[in-house]
Amino acid sequence: MTTPLPYITPDFPGVGGVIKAEPDHFIVEEVALYEPCGEGEHLFVRFTREGQTTRDVVQSLAQALDIRPEGIGYAGLKDKHARVTQVFSLPGVRPQQAEAVIRALGYEFEWAIPHNRKLRPGHLLGNRFTITILQPEAADAVARAQAIAAALEARGLPNFFGAQRFGQYGDNAAQGLAILLGKKRRPRQKWLTRLLISAYQSQLFNEYLTLRIERGLFETILPGDLAKKTDTGGMFVVEDIATDQARFDRREITFTGPLFGYKMRQPQADAWALEAEILARSPVTPQQWRKHRTDGNRRIGRIFLQPIQVKPHPLGLRLTFYLPKGAYATILLREIMKPASSLPQLETT
Repeated sequence: MTTPLPYITPDFPGVGGVIKAEPDHFIVEEVALYEPCGEGEHLFVRFTREGQTTRDVVQSLAQALDIRPEGIGYAGLKDKHARVTQVFSLPGVRPQQAEAVIRALGYEFEWAIPHNRKLRPGHLLGNRFTITILQPEAADAVARAQAIAAALEARGLPNFFGAQRFGQYGDNAAQGLAILLGKKRRPRQKWLTRLLISAYQSQLFNEYLTLRIERGLFETILPGDLAKKTDTGGMFVVEDIATDQARFDRREITFTGPLFGYKMRQPQADAWALEAEILARSPVTPQQWRKHRTDGNRRIGRIFLQPIQVKPHPLGLRLTFYLPKGAYATILLREIMKPASSLPQLETT
């Protein structure tokens, strides 16, 4: 089981309530990284669907079009219990054929445009959400949600991995650790092995971010931090604290945290000392990371949010917000709702 995460707005009472009674209560729209160029062997198609995960849609398209599922591209995984607008790439399919199949499958077709490359995971800027919170417990739920939203916009959102990263029973990270240590056989499916190991990496990242928050370092740049520019995505080591703290305060840069692996780029000085505390908790050796080809990476630790819209709804209240790719809507929702138990499983990247 994973350790409970801290709130960044513990001083604001939540609204309670429930989500996802109907797909229309959880609306997700991908924000594209680029537009298709209009020519090429991969057809980009954009449509809306309900009641299927991204992998379900891939299987349905592959069967209907008689193509291999592995040839179909997508930028991110989306949840089953939601109304989702997403782009897929289809190899060697004509626009008219794709439109007919998409409509026949019951999806809401939007457009089909050729492109010269397959759509790959991560090829999106982020996701736009419209979420209805039903039956909030607080009589002043809208005012409470607006206050929390304002605090999140001011403080930033911790980029924690959501509970869905760790599986229905919360044991994905434990299974990933067992694989790394050689105590569990690797699954036949390569994607499942990667999923379980990445869950363990995600657990360590959450522990790191929790430690940083507990020590009052969430809004502070550390010497040696590997910082990321918010406009270009360029990464660099923090050396001039005065200058870079000012850039951090202006939201020009943010810090990154560790997704440990044998090739992960390490920070320096105080920043590395903090990460080393988390790494020391792990029994995994560099050789074991390498054996399982776990390179490692960096992940943004603090998200600077665009304005969050909070409006009353006949059944409660409605939130509209944008998150960059890889961020979890559940992390923002738990700050607003502060539920007594875990939120429902959501799969959105």
